[in-house]
Amino acid sequence: MEQEMVLKKEKSMSTNFKQILAKLTPSIKKDGIMKSLKNTGITLLSILLFLGLWHMGSKALYNKEADYKIEKALTERGEEAAAAERACIASGDSSCQPNTLPSPSQVWASLKSLVADHHVISADKAAFAEKMAATNEKMIAAGKDPIVYTGRASFIDIVLTSIKTVFAGFLLALLIAVPIGIIIGLSPSLRSAFNWFIQIFKPVSPVVWYLLVFMIVKTLYIGDSSDNAFVISFISVGFCAMWATLVNTAMGVASVDKDYINVAKVLKLGTFQKVFKVILPSSLPLIFTGLRITLSVAWMVLIAIELLAQSQGLGLFVWEEFQNGANDSNAKIIVAMFVIGIIGFLLDRLMLAVQNMVSFNKNEMA
Repeated sequence: MEQEMVLKKEKSMSTNFKQILAKLTPSIKKDGIMKSLKNTGITLLSILLFLGLWHMGSKALYNKEADYKIEKALTERGEEAAAAERACIASGDSSCQPNTLPSPSQVWASLKSLVADHHVISADKAAFAEKMAATNEKMIAAGKDPIVYTGRASFIDIVLTSIKTVFAGFLLALLIAVPIGIIIGLSPSLRSAFNWFIQIFKPVSPVVWYLLVFMIVKTLYIGDSSDNAFVISFISVGFCAMWATLVNTAMGVASVDKDYINVAKVLKLGTFQKVFKVILPSSLPLIFTGLRITLSVAWMVLIAIELLAQSQGLGLFVWEEFQNGANDSNAKIIVAMFVIGIIGFLLDRLMLAVQNMVSFNKNEMA
């Protein structure tokens, strides 16, 4: 009898809980939707505020330089020249426009221009490949190199070149830093022995790494007429960026719980088994933190290294536009700046996604 009463009481409590949960669920969903809408609204407002401030700032700088040009024409050549300068600026003629911070609309126009230019260049490449198809077949059959398109690269091609370079440099950094970090982390003596090396070379500038790599690669490829800019770029990027992964891997390995090591000894695991089954899984959170930093650093230093190596990437693109000084060059530089920032953000999100897939320690930080 008592058992039946207990069962009825439990069933009643379960029914009440379900009823309460059913009543709360719409409220919880509504609160979640409202919070999401609020965050979206705040983000959109901040974007609009940023664009508004940018527009006002560019307009103020434009007016300041326009007034200076008119005043200079008045001082040096008289009222007639000043009136002509004012009329030229008002007409929108590119020959006399102030060359200052572009407005958001100018940057958007430059982005569309770069995309349209990519379609034109892609069509030229396809036409060239079709035209040279028969000739290249004969050259390949004769054991000669085919004739390739050597025209200018589009902005999209330039971006893809930079992405390819940074991933090659990141892979090099990973292959160097992770094994060395594991070896150093396993031995306190090795950590002490190599600490000076890490502390000295970690803060070295990308420019210096580029010069060092250039000296070595130039000698290794001596007598070779091929373009080594890509090789120099990705090796320099890898050497610049690997230090965070090296240090974090060593720290992760050194900080593995001693109980895990003792269990590995009890199970009589070999060195490689201990590393791959115990130490690496325990060290993954710190290793991936280092890899995320390495990828971010690689993307940042890439721009300077591409400029120095004359590699057809975003670094050289920005520098050439700056040197060009055309009316839309500043707008193209701002386009490149946004592209660099967006790709850097996406690369970090990619590393976070990979970390969450392979690590038991899910990192939900933004």
